Amino acid sequence: MNLRKSRQFLRFVLKPILFLTLSLGFIDLALGVMLEDLGPDPHKTLLLTTGEWALICLMLTLSISPLVKWLNWPILSLVRRMCGLFVAFYATLHLWVYIQYILAFDWQSIFSELTRRPYISIGFIAWLLLLPLAVTSNQWSMKRLGRRWKKLHKLTYIIAMLAVWHFAWQVKLDLMEPIFYIIGLVILLGWRDRNRLKFNQSANKK
Repeated sequence: MNLRKSRQFLRFVLKPILFLTLSLGFIDLALGVMLEDLGPDPHKTLLLTTGEWALICLMLTLSISPLVKWLNWPILSLVRRMCGLFVAFYATLHLWVYIQYILAFDWQSIFSELTRRPYISIGFIAWLLLLPLAVTSNQWSMKRLGRRWKKLHKLTYIIAMLAVWHFAWQVKLDLMEPIFYIIGLVILLGWRDRNRLKFNQSANKK
């Protein structure tokens, strides 16, 4: 597939399909709210579902670089921004649901939760680190920041570790899902370190 066809496929096929796929969580929740079909504890359903979709989008974002190498399709990296913005979208919804529906905007309770429940503090820190990445996910910021842009967006790996930790810490019974995310993150971090080591070795040889 030549470059022109690749760009057309990306723009008119892959991006719309990916956008619709990553929107399914929100669409499902919106329909559930409208039809009042979110189960016996709708607020908990909203909280868990938005958190899960944020994690899914985050893992997908980290998977883009390995997929680019594996498929030998560099143009695929152009969907990374969309995936990252969906992470910010679902993570912000997750936080908003927690503050509005669980804590009812009681600021005293919010500060109390941050100090009494460490896993909430970890999740909040992950969200704070995510904000500058979402704000700078545009061409203007890339040009403005230059090399600093790549350094800034390496925070994605720290955010992923904090997010998986936040999720795993609060699970008490079914540990299969957090274990799945932990294994996936370890594989992705291992791939990143392996490629960085190869790059350093080849740079030293030159």
